[in-house]
Amino acid sequence: MSVRHRATARESPAKLPPAGTPNQVGADSTQRLKSWADYRSEFPVFEDATYLNSCSLGALGTPVRRAIERCLDLWSSMGASAWYGPWWDELGALRRSVARLLGAGEEDVALCPSITAALSAVGSAFDYRLRPRVVIADIDFPTVSYQWLAKQSRGVEVVFVHSPDGLTVPLEAFEQAIDERTQLVATSHVYFQSGAIQDMAALAQLAHARGALLLVDAYQSVGQMPLDVRADGVDFLVTGGLKWLLGGPGIAYLYARREVRTALRPEIVGWFAHRDQFAFDITHLEYADDARRFEGGTPAIAAVFAGRAGLEYVHEITPARLRGRQVELTSALVEALRGAGLSPRLAGTVQGHAGIITVPVPDPSAAVQALARERIIIDSRPGVVRLSPYFYNTVEDIDRAVAALRRYVR
Repeated sequence: MSVRHRATARESPAKLPPAGTPNQVGADSTQRLKSWADYRSEFPVFEDATYLNSCSLGALGTPVRRAIERCLDLWSSMGASAWYGPWWDELGALRRSVARLLGAGEEDVALCPSITAALSAVGSAFDYRLRPRVVIADIDFPTVSYQWLAKQSRGVEVVFVHSPDGLTVPLEAFEQAIDERTQLVATSHVYFQSGAIQDMAALAQLAHARGALLLVDAYQSVGQMPLDVRADGVDFLVTGGLKWLLGGPGIAYLYARREVRTALRPEIVGWFAHRDQFAFDITHLEYADDARRFEGGTPAIAAVFAGRAGLEYVHEITPARLRGRQVELTSALVEALRGAGLSPRLAGTVQGHAGIITVPVPDPSAAVQALARERIIIDSRPGVVRLSPYFYNTVEDIDRAVAALRRYVR
């Protein structure tokens, strides 16, 4: 089947959630089916650009912009009163939305301003004297390793598991690295430099078999594919609005498993971590019973509004359908790259990847700049360029980007 033929098939309407959602129309509760083109029309960047860089920053949808404007309108009309009404309600609504996406409960979710803040709170909660080791893959995002490298003066031992191909890490390598002195395995669900998917459930089993815990960096996975933190046995998971959850910067999410978190006392906290924060008890710190014990200070409320609006896309389309769309678009991308004489890097098959494909090219930064002059937005990492389609992209986007990349290489 040709790429063009597949593109036509993929423009069929996307199914919608049950009646009662914002897409419901008409007095008889009849739903209007939204096509991928309908969704695309809500992202203004496509009016004059080919955008294939969601792995760095998700495109801005008009509902997200409207959510931020609503936050500002409430600030303008209500002042501080907004905090104790609609703004406060939005915090709970966002926790519930994240929990629903992860297969967790609202009480399992903490809101943080960044992945760094979430990792800092978790990393501060352990006694490393008996279990000083933290196992990390050498292809994880640097923020993950920096968190524990900075604690080496306190006796923390960072053990790097080596990737043999720069794409993924065999489970056997993790198994060999985890021992009875391992406190935590901290690694990615999807590796940021390659898009390769790691088996979270298998990692959890390996960690738990040695008495260690598993922390998953899911920044590059949540939103692209279904997952269930409870079924997979994950102890901690971090993700955020910046990329595939379409909420922009300033908002990140931490899942903390109840059976683990209740015994932990994070040292990096703020007043939102207190069990009764409005008691303003300055002399006693009593941790919240739920995951809020990992929260810090007053959140950036505009980012909270944006984060929840971005999540609505994922809920509406559903992670399962998003995953199907990603496989289709990523397959088309790999086929187009190979047809252009380029060499996409794959860890096995396309099904083993999320929506990130990397391609070795001479001077990747120059390639990104060259394509940007044609209003084609991609990204680079050492030695490669990254292309990352999402549901709002089309095969025409892929064809245009690949043709430009081929011209650059030649």
